[in-house]
Amino acid sequence: MTATLQKKICMLGAFSVGKTSLVRRYVESVFSDTYLTTVGVKIDKKTVDLAGRAVNLILWDLAGEDDISALRLSYLRGAAGYVLVADGTRPATLDVAMSLRGRVEADYGPLPFVLLLNKNDLAGQWAIPDGDMDGLRTNGWWPRATSARTGEGVEEAFMDLAVRTVR
Repeated sequence: MTATLQKKICMLGAFSVGKTSLVRRYVESVFSDTYLTTVGVKIDKKTVDLAGRAVNLILWDLAGEDDISALRLSYLRGAAGYVLVADGTRPATLDVAMSLRGRVEADYGPLPFVLLLNKNDLAGQWAIPDGDMDGLRTNGWWPRATSARTGEGVEEAFMDLAVRTVR
């Protein structure tokens, strides 16, 4: 009998980009308009089937980063990969995600990751040009447009990352 793999995945990004909402959408298939600030870390689990093998994704939803509070990178110790989240209606949150990636790589080396540009359902307020997405892809990033509200792209992004963490 094959043992179930455990893979720690950390959610990183600025405050209020939708990290918790994305985790809830992925794990529980629900969305709530109620904003809840994550304090420290919240841990969830989702078991997925990858090529006939059960994999427990342990999702660490970390408190967001802002000008006052920096992310504690020690939470990433033992992570198999991470999810960077930016809010597509707030370009400054993409800058935070880019900074976080640099810090993670400096401390932990290259880990599999995906960049979720969340809130794609707010198309009229979208502020990140398509050219920026193309530039990120060219530089080895894995950007995905997602919406925690509608579920668009969420399952696919997490599964894509899960596959890359077990290679």
